[in-house]
Amino acid sequence: MKDFYTYPALFHVADDGISITFPDLPGCLPCADNMEEAFCNAREALQLHLYGMEEDNELIPGPSPVSAIHPEANETIAMIEAWMPPFRERMANKAVNKTVTIPRWLDTLAKRENVNFSHIFQQSLKDYLGVADNPSKHILA
Repeated sequence: MKDFYTYPALFHVADDGISITFPDLPGCLPCADNMEEAFCNAREALQLHLYGMEEDNELIPGPSPVSAIHPEANETIAMIEAWMPPFRERMANKAVNKTVTIPRWLDTLAKRENVNFSHIFQQSLKDYLGVADNPSKHILA
C-alpha cells in the first residue's frame, strides 16, 4: 500500500458538462459542471476508488505512461494526484449508522437521564475491543 499515487485522467468536455475517466481504473468515473469542479471531483474519486481497492485487498495497477493514451476530440489528459494518509484518516473517522435493539424500559430510563447513545456505544466498543481513539493502526491492518 502506497501513500502517494498519480494517474492520468481523460477529461471529456461536452455541452452538458465534463466527464472524467481513468484509463487504468475502470469504474472510476467522476463528472463535473466546470473545470475547477472537475479537478476536485477527479481527485476525490481517485482517492475513494483507491481506498476501496485497498480495503478489498485488490491489486492496484500502476499508471499508464501518458504517451500510451490517445485522447479523442474534446478530450484532454491531466495527471491527478492522490495523497492517501489524510484521506484514509478521514474515511476511518467517518460516522456510520448502526441499528441497536434495547429493552423499552432501558430506553425510557436512558432518555430520562439524557444519555448520549452514540457516545456510550462508542466508548463501550472501545473498552470491549481494548482500543484507543487512534483508528489508523486498526484500519486496513
